[in-house]
Amino acid sequence: MNVLDYTYYYFIGAGGIGMSALERYFKSLGKNVLGYDKTQTELTKTLMDEGIEIHFEDNVALIPTEINPNNTLVIYTPAVPSDHQELNYFRANSFTVLKRSQVLGEITKHTYSIGVAGTHGKTTTSSILGHVLKFAEVKSTAFLGGVAENYHSSIILNGGEVTVAEADEFDRSFLRLSPKLAIITSIDADHLDIYGERKEVEKSFHEFGQLVEEKLFVRKGLNFSNSLTYGVEEEADYVAKNVRIEDGHYVFDVQTPTKEIHNVGILLPGRHNMENALAALAVADYMGIDEKKIIEALAEFKGVKRRFNRFEYTDKIYIDDYAHHPNELKAVIESVRELYPTKKLLLVFQPHLYTRTRDFVNEFAESLSAVDELVLLDIYPARELPIEGVTSEWLLSKITLDQKKVCSLEGAMDLLKTKKFDILLTAGAGNIDTLVNPIKEWLNEN
Repeated sequence: MNVLDYTYYYFIGAGGIGMSALERYFKSLGKNVLGYDKTQTELTKTLMDEGIEIHFEDNVALIPTEINPNNTLVIYTPAVPSDHQELNYFRANSFTVLKRSQVLGEITKHTYSIGVAGTHGKTTTSSILGHVLKFAEVKSTAFLGGVAENYHSSIILNGGEVTVAEADEFDRSFLRLSPKLAIITSIDADHLDIYGERKEVEKSFHEFGQLVEEKLFVRKGLNFSNSLTYGVEEEADYVAKNVRIEDGHYVFDVQTPTKEIHNVGILLPGRHNMENALAALAVADYMGIDEKKIIEALAEFKGVKRRFNRFEYTDKIYIDDYAHHPNELKAVIESVRELYPTKKLLLVFQPHLYTRTRDFVNEFAESLSAVDELVLLDIYPARELPIEGVTSEWLLSKITLDQKKVCSLEGAMDLLKTKKFDILLTAGAGNIDTLVNPIKEWLNEN
């Protein structure tokens, strides 16, 4: 049966950001969408407000009696453990059970599909591209791994002829896509619990590149044959040049293979975001979208939730970011330093996964040592069990700061209220986002 032909869509891991895009997609088609997640979050509350039924106990008795193998497609995320009761019930009772990546692959297969891959930058780049396509009135849908601020959603809906899909390298999920065009923003060692070593990560990205039917766009420096390159102030097929800051924002010109586009402006800070915008511009230009539409769309793009979200108060600035890899941390800290070179920077960071902390402990220590003061939260385990000796205290011992401390998530607010800073930055991919609203409320009160 075609994945669009079911009446019910049951999601196991319904609170995942990538899963939420599929849930909203099927809901937009008038389907019945429901499922399970382990934890109640701000996102699950929003989804439930949108009419998606979610429960939070792994209990077969909570599965509605009206669903059956003929009318229901079950979709799960690889993060769900193998002993999950509901998942095993569906498998034992002849339901069609597919990974999120398989469903996304089926949806996008019969469209002009654009995959956006990379160990960093794929969420922002796919969001920018989806926004540009919608702004230019292209009949398109973008499936995102974050919440685009312009739409307050993880999906941008405007038709089904073109699809933009964030292509996730975790679990090699992106190899299930059939992209006509694709972007690769970066390739760093990550997910070594899945890949084992860096060369396997690189091999997987090259396998993804070989899936591209028409044209591949890669950041300058990545070694892919038959691709178009993009870069900031370096020789490439698409070059951002004459970079300047006007009214606190980047403005630049772009040299394409055939013309020059002047006065491109973005609201997002950091040179890495200039690269992300340039990648989206390159694809839109290749697709023949009018350059004025591209420029107007980029100027109106507000960013992605938890990607350098900035809140300004009378005498303090608060920034929240999803950075959870040492290179991402380095980029966001450099962006803060570029914008506020004389301000005292306090970072609250939550390491994500024991394996990632173990595999990149020295790189994390180097990145984290670049702030003025650090509050290091306990490691967020996600799908993992603890690894002996891999702790936040161990990571802290390698960080060359005088002002540094390990703290629990629960104790973080009380500790923050004793600190002096000009800029407060929170970063991490776990449940550190639960601090965002309390911090904003506290800073508002003061």
